[in-house]
Amino acid sequence: MKLVVGLGNPGSKYEHTRHNVGFDVISKLQDKLGISNEREKFQGLISETTVDGEKVLVLKPQTFMNLSGNSIIEVINFYKLDPKKDLIVIYDDMDLPVGKLRIKERGSSGGHNGIKSIISHIGDEFLRIKCGIGKSQSDTIDFVLGQFAKADQEEVDKMMESAANCAMDMIKDVKLQNIMQKYNKK
Repeated sequence: MKLVVGLGNPGSKYEHTRHNVGFDVISKLQDKLGISNEREKFQGLISETTVDGEKVLVLKPQTFMNLSGNSIIEVINFYKLDPKKDLIVIYDDMDLPVGKLRIKERGSSGGHNGIKSIISHIGDEFLRIKCGIGKSQSDTIDFVLGQFAKADQEEVDKMMESAANCAMDMIKDVKLQNIMQKYNKK
């Protein structure tokens, strides 16, 4: 079983902001998987399907970013998942240029409060798809809660499509080294 999580904040005022890239990628992934059975459970919006005979859960925590781990740990405990091999988390990263992806197996939070929350519940070993949103030229909170510049939208759309494709490769157990070579481009 795989659990694919996109991080973001609930509510229409946060839709399509830089900090909600994880939610937007999850929506693309749901479209690719033909999932339309989203329901409220585990402090989140969860849906499920089967891919190549394996159950796949897709989650958008509704706890707000800083408490994302609260929702994720409920799913992990209920289904008795091993985060090291069953969990994939998709989220925004200010340390990457707009449009770039970075795949990692473990590591620190890098200052991302959603990842800090997850690490506090399960440790730092889980698959991550980091989506570049670029550096803030002003206040960090205003930046991450703001919309992408229109000039960046084409690059952002490509990144989100690639992130959804990357998640599909992870779900299908493509070798991680091959995934990293494919998506961790300079």
